[in-house]
Amino acid sequence: MQDRYTPEQVETWRRDGAVVIKDFFTPEEVAAVVADFDAVFGREGADAGLEKKQAGEVGRFHPSQFKDIQPVPIECSPALNLIGVHPALIAFAKEALATDDVRVYQCQSWAKFTGDSDYDQPWHTDFSNHTLTVPSEDATKNTVTILCYFSDVSDAHGPMNYVTRPDAAEVSSPVDSLSRDMDVQKRIQTDLTRRGRSSASTAGTAIPYCIDVYHRGTNLTAPKGHRYALMTCFKKAKDDSIGFTAWQFHHTKPWANIFNHATPEQLACFGVQRPGDPFWTPTTIERAQLRYPGWDLTPWKEAMR
Repeated sequence: MQDRYTPEQVETWRRDGAVVIKDFFTPEEVAAVVADFDAVFGREGADAGLEKKQAGEVGRFHPSQFKDIQPVPIECSPALNLIGVHPALIAFAKEALATDDVRVYQCQSWAKFTGDSDYDQPWHTDFSNHTLTVPSEDATKNTVTILCYFSDVSDAHGPMNYVTRPDAAEVSSPVDSLSRDMDVQKRIQTDLTRRGRSSASTAGTAIPYCIDVYHRGTNLTAPKGHRYALMTCFKKAKDDSIGFTAWQFHHTKPWANIFNHATPEQLACFGVQRPGDPFWTPTTIERAQLRYPGWDLTPWKEAMR
């Protein structure tokens, strides 16, 4: 799986805070995920995009930008449900965070369509809703978010724009980024725009970035355009300072779509105990089988023996 990316790309992520990796997913993997996106969302965009609300404004947040987000598990095939814990994504996360055990704490599909919203956002970082504290200067102590494109994304299809960590350092210090002075924030927005880079790329691209990296959503202007993407976030196991989705809270979602098809390592990313863990006894095995009748518990049973 490590031929999906290079050590140099992992190092670029650590240094710059973001890296665009083309052809991370195979054409076959992309086709299977696209079929699920079509089944779940199944439409095209409008003839023209919405204009920004104010001339010269970088963007703003509003609920319509997020209306077509669906966290896993989703009522569709295993392709979309498990692509966020693809073995190569897990391997990249482990290398990036310098650990041999990771957890996925956010994983969601995100479809965008021309005309559905003004998708232009302000420059922002993600740490404010991923941790109650602040990012570490050591990237391995933070998290890795991986944005995956499953449709071709040109600059007219709403690519994420980002500013590398070295470029952002010329604009904003760690203290400035938290300033409540509106003049400081306006200056930062303007200066970041001059340094922004587009992540526009082809279907199958993966874009890992860090929670301290400035980025922003951009508008869809392509006639009848759409953007199919999935966002998956990894942290080190047992890092209680990071969080977003409490998977257990969403127990009514179709978890069999994941349990019935995932490997032990993929399930471990959701916090399920690995085969051989003392948690597993004849009783817990029996009860887990009753909860998920289609789950193949053979590896867990064999490890108990």
